[in-house]
Amino acid sequence: MIVLGIDPGTANTGYGVVRHGPARLVALDGGVIETASGLPAERRLTSIHERVSALIAEHRPDAVALEDLYFGANARSAFAVGQARGVVMLAAGQAGVACSSYTPQQVKSAVCGNGRADKEQVGRMVQALLSLERPPTPDHAADALAVAICHCNRAPLSAALAG
Repeated sequence: MIVLGIDPGTANTGYGVVRHGPARLVALDGGVIETASGLPAERRLTSIHERVSALIAEHRPDAVALEDLYFGANARSAFAVGQARGVVMLAAGQAGVACSSYTPQQVKSAVCGNGRADKEQVGRMVQALLSLERPPTPDHAADALAVAICHCNRAPLSAALAG
């Protein structure tokens, strides 16, 4: 199974592609889609959509896993993240790829065993789980890989419960 993990945002959308093989997890790709703050929102969202569509075409994932919205003190940024999630889901839908969403606490718990783990812990555990030489950078890429790992770990259980 190949999973495209996404940590959505309009300025920085992290992505990570993980293959869940018979014996272990393997990182195939990871990085950040950056958009310029001076661009209108529709142009930024178009850039995210185009890049995610290209990643889907390149890696042909079986699933897209997204991090859910976190409603902190800034509702404005939450709405922007929601728009980025929407264009990612649109790209997946256009390609016929199913999407799953996970809360930040679910992702941290799946990767670190603790839903309150900090970014540094997440990065170190992603490094260990994917046998990387060093923690992935920037944080958005590490978070996206963590979302993909979370889906890989949860997908068999979800499939069994659905069946």
